[in-house]
Amino acid sequence: MSERAEHAGLKKRVDQVIDEFVTAEAQALADIDACLAMVAEQLHAATEHGKRFRAAFCYWGWRGSGQPDSEALVRAASAIELVHAAAVVHDDLIDRSRTRHGRPTAHIALREALTDRTRPKAGARALAMLTGNLLMSLAGQLFTTCGLPGAYLSRARPLWGVLARELVAGECLEILRTGAEPDAGASVKVIRYKTAKYTVEHPLHIGGLLAGAPPRLLEAYSGYGLPLGEAFQLRDDLLGLFGDPARTGKNPADDLTGNRPTALMAHTLQSATPGERRELHYLLGQGNPSEQQVERVREIARRTGAVTRVEDMIITRLREAREILADADLTAEAHHALSGLAAFATARHH
Repeated sequence: MSERAEHAGLKKRVDQVIDEFVTAEAQALADIDACLAMVAEQLHAATEHGKRFRAAFCYWGWRGSGQPDSEALVRAASAIELVHAAAVVHDDLIDRSRTRHGRPTAHIALREALTDRTRPKAGARALAMLTGNLLMSLAGQLFTTCGLPGAYLSRARPLWGVLARELVAGECLEILRTGAEPDAGASVKVIRYKTAKYTVEHPLHIGGLLAGAPPRLLEAYSGYGLPLGEAFQLRDDLLGLFGDPARTGKNPADDLTGNRPTALMAHTLQSATPGERRELHYLLGQGNPSEQQVERVREIARRTGAVTRVEDMIITRLREAREILADADLTAEAHHALSGLAAFATARHH
């Protein structure tokens, strides 16, 4: 079976767990009062899409320790996807993103449902924030009720606090760096805490800790997971500007309107001519740049060599992850799967 087919099979199982769990929780919320149906609907909208990489890394962190396939473990791994859903809702809210996967983001969809109320925009933003908060709480609930023995869960439970703290730290660092002088090193630090750790390293560790993995294997998971997680987000940043929105689910202008401190933009600004820098500073943070203006940013990013430098950063990190994986003492099946996930997660097109 190919790596993609293998991942598709696991993804289907994770999708089913999430759909059943969220359906029950959304119904319980709507049962409190009929007017909460609009919020319940956003729980579905936030969780129905996803590549399920985080669940996959958790699953193979477990299998890499020699543990067998387990439905309870799939449920535990699925909980991390709810953390991701919560982060996306909050991220869209912070960045004022209007669409994701071709559909209105939570705060936009909720605003449309509040058109007959006073201050619908403020109300919708508040409801979206609470939707994200509820998703984060539901992640912990799904994890603790996954069906694994309590002794197993107790080994991994402390890492949930670390995961949440470092994810919030990354979000805060991005906000604090927005509009600051371009700094590729600082941009990578944002990437590490906002995405790399909770996308690859922490899921691997949670799976490994649940399985009782030895410290040496957990160290290998970090050595593989951190550079791969950074490469994953660097690829995501490139796709954010250059990718097909129909495939990425993102508006190419989002990073520009949010003036996000990506490594791509840091390298672009650092190597741009004074005239190009003035153009970029004018465009960054604009509410609604035209397609021509977005294309102009692409031209500058290419001409300055920023795209090539970010591609080189991805290649270097992917190589580092593969070298660590080659020496890791884990099952052959997990080695094969993690090797395939590394290629899949950093592919040019998602």
